[in-house]
Formats: sequence, C-alpha cells, structure tokens
Amino acid sequence: MADDDELVVPDDLSSLFAPVDEDPSVALVVTPVAIAAPLAAACALAGVDVDVVPSSSGAIAVLREPANATDGAAAVSKLLRATPVVLLERREGNVRAVRWAGGEAGEEVPSGLLLANGPGVLEDLLLGSVEPSELEGVVTSVGMSRWKATRLLAASARKR
Repeated sequence: MADDDELVVPDDLSSLFAPVDEDPSVALVVTPVAIAAPLAAACALAGVDVDVVPSSSGAIAVLREPANATDGAAAVSKLLRATPVVLLERREGNVRAVRWAGGEAGEEVPSGLLLANGPGVLEDLLLGSVEPSELEGVVTSVGMSRWKATRLLAASARKR
C-alpha cells in the first residue's frame, strides 16, 4: 500500500457524526431560577425569544431559534450575572452541554450526567418528545411588552 493510500483513523470519532458548523435542532438554557415568569420577563427585556418551562430544579429556557443558541446563552447568563447556567444543544443524535456565566462560555460539562440528574422534562424537551406549549406553567417572552416584563420582575423582587 502506498503512503497516499494509508487509512487514517481519527482519535476522536465524534467529529464524524456531528459537524461543528451544523446548527443545533434544539437549544435549552438550564437555570437555577425557581420561577418561570421572571426569567421570561428578563429574556423579553433582553430581546431573547424563549419559552420558559418550570421544573423541579429550576426554569428551563427553550430557545425559539436554536441556531442562535450561543447568543441566547450569553444573554441569559448576563442577565443572571454570577449565577452559572448550562446551554444544552442537540445536533443530529449528539448532545453538547456548556457552562456559561456572565455572558462567557466556560467548560464543557458531561451532558449525560446533567440529563441523568436533571428533571424528566429536560430530556423530553431535548429529544423533542414534548413541545413547551404542551406543558403546564410555561411562560413565553415572545410578545411580552417591556411594561409587562418590568412589572413581572418588580413583583418577583417584592416576593423575595
């Protein structure tokens, strides 16, 4: 066999299955925010289109435009300042999880561990087996006026 005909096997086979330049089909921002409405209000003020799903471990922002996942995660993590969030993206059959804080991407976290320890709705949303509109307590930032968003945030601050 000539040198030009050598078979080269890459060390990391994941690049064969999920091209990095492929847009995600689903993008979720997992937060520790206890109530969905204030997160949706903050996203409305920041211009991020999300449907916020309440869960037992915190609100999950389902980005309406998965292709803008990094912009959405940056905006949500800036809104929450020092509180870290995790961006979960699904591309084809692969899932990637990255920690974000203060608008900056951090280290990648094991997505399997996150899914195993997270609420069941997280996996359902990621796999697309349920739409946010089918769930109870979902609050959307889409169409929320600045006035309503400000009132929701003020009301939630008073409750603390």
